[in-house]
Amino acid sequence: MKYIDLTALIKTPIFSKTDLLMLHQRIFDYQFSVWVKKGYLLKLKNGLYVFSREADKLRGEEIAFRLYNPSYLSLESALSLYGFIPEIVYAYVSVTTKINRTFDNSMGHFIYRHIKKGLFWGYRDIKTEFGQYLIAEPEKALLDYIYLNLPKIRNEADFENIRLNHELLREKLDAKKFWKYFSAFGVKKMERWAIKCLQ
Repeated sequence: MKYIDLTALIKTPIFSKTDLLMLHQRIFDYQFSVWVKKGYLLKLKNGLYVFSREADKLRGEEIAFRLYNPSYLSLESALSLYGFIPEIVYAYVSVTTKINRTFDNSMGHFIYRHIKKGLFWGYRDIKTEFGQYLIAEPEKALLDYIYLNLPKIRNEADFENIRLNHELLREKLDAKKFWKYFSAFGVKKMERWAIKCLQ
């Protein structure tokens, strides 16, 4: 297959080798390597590519979703987007039922933290022009953060170091949903910090 045939076949900026197989097309690995070297494609990981000329059309959230599945944006990324923490987060931080992984490529820094299957819920499905991504609801993002960082939150000072915007938490969090989600975690040690989130 020639590169021009690839561009005629794939109509989205991001695609995978699996997408091509579903179209009954097979491209050899060396062809992808040549196109990457020529600057036609950006390699995100083995088997996942972006057309260089269309890379600026993609959102990092969409890439995070395609890089490692199943996953949804949560933790620092979601807390920052909701305005719950003051820091701008330069990585895309997600949770996954798979093992912890990190990807660095020309489109950004992507971090995935493991969460057990029984806690993989509480997210929204956001449709985009070129696909989709999942993001934790505000209540779930906060509880995911406490749950996965519990060993680091040993005292009041550690909790204060998270620098939560309590005024915004009180405004945006659904307290009933927050406590319903909290009970599903079944971790008593989280209760002290969960209470402080709503104070």
